[in-house]
Amino acid sequence: MSTDNPPRGEIQFMATTNFKGYFRNPERTKEAHDEEGWICTGDVGQINPNGSLKIIDRAKNIFKLQQGEYIAPEKLENIYVQCSLIA
Repeated sequence: MSTDNPPRGEIQFMATTNFKGYFRNPERTKEAHDEEGWICTGDVGQINPNGSLKIIDRAKNIFKLQQGEYIAPEKLENIYVQCSLIA
């Protein structure tokens, strides 16, 4: 579990209706499930104080800064591209 406040991390789920895996593709199946059988969505989420889940971004689009903060560079790029002083 995350020690961030509010807690954040990759969204995973488990249900009786989870798929068992990809047909004849054990590599993709291993990527989609963790060791305990949870489905890994590839999305990063945050649990809000009211208990709701907020999807932040895709896990592959986020990286961790030296200070420990996670950022999504795509969102910053979209802001910078609007500035006429930056090419």
